Amino acid sequence: MRLSLLTAAAALALATALPAAAQTAPRPSAASAQAAAPRMDSAAVEGGDVHYQVIGDLNAGKTPLLVLHGAFMSIDTMKPLTGLITDRPLIVVDQRGHGRTGDLPGPITYEALADDAAAVLADAGVGKADVFGYSMGAGAALQLALRHPERVDHLVIASVSFNEAGNLPGFTAMMDSITPEIFAGTPMEAEFKRLAPNPDAFPSVVNKIKVMDQGQDWPAEDIRALTSPTFIIVGDHDIVRPEHAVELYRLRGGGDTARASQPFLTEAPPARLAILPGASHIDVFGDPDLLAAMIVPFLDDQTRPRPPGLFDDVPGE
Repeated sequence: MRLSLLTAAAALALATALPAAAQTAPRPSAASAQAAAPRMDSAAVEGGDVHYQVIGDLNAGKTPLLVLHGAFMSIDTMKPLTGLITDRPLIVVDQRGHGRTGDLPGPITYEALADDAAAVLADAGVGKADVFGYSMGAGAALQLALRHPERVDHLVIASVSFNEAGNLPGFTAMMDSITPEIFAGTPMEAEFKRLAPNPDAFPSVVNKIKVMDQGQDWPAEDIRALTSPTFIIVGDHDIVRPEHAVELYRLRGGGDTARASQPFLTEAPPARLAILPGASHIDVFGDPDLLAAMIVPFLDDQTRPRPPGLFDDVPGE
């Protein structure tokens, strides 16, 4: 659930150090015109305003996808993924402490981020949305489902734990050693100062993010009680332990014996799990094409097609 500030630095460096033309470009699509005229807006929340971007027509009849970024990211750094999802409207948020929203009074908590996201949906006139969150954004997305379940349809959470034990040993101690000074001159600091209303608030945001997960322990039974179809994504070398991702998958209804005994799934299961091979915490977001190829079928409740010709030529059949 907690994004290491060091790995966050690597993520943002990857996203911002390359020329725009070298970053992942949206695939050509008949629906790509929706990205031609995105609009920025803001929702009033406790302490200020949260800025968000709408891409596409929210009245087009397709459930919008709410996108929540990771620590030290922004609307802009989510473009490699959001540029690939062109078949539905998107609402992409600059979460508190980030992007155009900048530092707001008080701590940054997952509960506050979830309430901010609910306020954004209300401001945009959206009753219920599908939700994708990465790292810190995945924690916010999970809390959104817990605190405002009526707002969440499908839930996609990438690289998230629901308690401290879900992260690798030593991660908490590493977080405790972080200081704002280690980011002096880094792309994260530069990105914050480029977008934030108060560019000098970067040290404040670092210190808030550093402690936002201390003592975090969200009840497993509350997670089990959610009704939203859920897709859990982690890397096999993530800061989130694979065993914890499996636990979260089972809490959300995955691993049902009767369903697993079917040769082919005939209806969408309540939970899906992807453990990406050879993938670190950053690598999970490092292949947006793969993410989009997994996320879109999940949002549409698709099951895998039966492989053509499989068992068609079995002797005696």
